[in-house]
Amino acid sequence: MNRNVFSWHSPSLHKEMPIVSYGNYGFSLLLVPTAAADYLEYERFQLIDSLAPFINAGKMKVFSVDSVNNESWMNNNMVPWDKANRHVQWNNYIYNEVIPYIKSETSPETPVFISGASFGALHSMNLFLKRPDLINGVIAMSGVYDLTYYSNGYMDDNVYFNSPQHYMPNLSDHYTLENIRRSNHIHILTGSGSYEDPRAGGDFAKILYDKGINYDFDNWGENYKHDWPTWRDMLPNIFSTRF
Repeated sequence: MNRNVFSWHSPSLHKEMPIVSYGNYGFSLLLVPTAAADYLEYERFQLIDSLAPFINAGKMKVFSVDSVNNESWMNNNMVPWDKANRHVQWNNYIYNEVIPYIKSETSPETPVFISGASFGALHSMNLFLKRPDLINGVIAMSGVYDLTYYSNGYMDDNVYFNSPQHYMPNLSDHYTLENIRRSNHIHILTGSGSYEDPRAGGDFAKILYDKGINYDFDNWGENYKHDWPTWRDMLPNIFSTRF
């Protein structure tokens, strides 16, 4: 498997930001890390190994980025407004820097799908829903889609417009909604074992249903808890059965 690490000084975040890629061909899969983790998290926890058959077969090329959760929602020394603002800067980094980089490493026509687990699921879903013209679909695993869960109840415009549970019921922009509806790949996955919150996924799926948006919502049951073995099973299963 071809593995490449690259970085650049991000104009959006004003810091050096690394990205790793795996493979050569196929559609692009962008992985967003959990909680306070980094761009190599999915490799360390063997999720890249679980995707190796698809990568080696040329079905997908995988990219993984850093979050800045340690500089926003996970930083207890920051005031909430600054946390939310840093979150928006990270979104801009993904849209204005990471997606163009992925296209330069593949092609302008290559689809880009995004995925993450836990906090990465919220980020992934939010990034897709806000810019479905740039990102073609999402696989969200074990997520909670209410950003106030991480902001400790703090709410401002930046929180509201990055909290899918809040803004999706009121989304009325025809262009954005039609681009979301065109996607055949909105996958919401959860278990119901320890530390999972299947109600969060179900509640958010109901919001999508009310908007006329097609999606998969799949609860894998009590044997699947909020941990890496669950996600190492879920993600390859989606690619073998839905793609």
